Amino acid sequence: MGEVPIGDAAARLGTTPRMLRYRESLGLLPRTKELPSGRGHRHRRFSEGDLSAIEEGLRMEHDYDITPTALDFALQILADPSAMARVRAYGERVGRLRPPPTRALDFEKQKALRLLSERSQPR
Repeated sequence: MGEVPIGDAAARLGTTPRMLRYRESLGLLPRTKELPSGRGHRHRRFSEGDLSAIEEGLRMEHDYDITPTALDFALQILADPSAMARVRAYGERVGRLRPPPTRALDFEKQKALRLLSERSQPR
C-alpha cells in the first residue's frame, strides 16, 4: 500500500487529523520530506513506517497513561544528557530513583586516590 493522506491515517490510528497535526507540532511524528505545495500548505501523507511509528507513540501514551506533551518531554530529556542528569539527580533527591550502583572500578579508584592523598600529607 502507498502513502495515505492525513484523514485516512487518522481513521486507521483511531484519532483525528487535528490530533496528528498537534503531535507533529510536538515532534512526535516522523519528519516529512515533502515540500509545501499550493499556498504553502503541505498535504501530509503517511507511509506504513510512519503509521507504525505513530502507533507505537499512541500505544506508549495509553500504556503509561501520559499525554502527548509528557511523551514529548521524555524525548527531550533523552536527547539532552545534561537535562537527563538533572532529572536523575532530582529523582534521587526526592527518593523516586536510587543512585546508580557504584562500580568496582570506581571503588578501586577512590581507594587509590585516598591512599595517594594520605601519602602526600606531611607527618
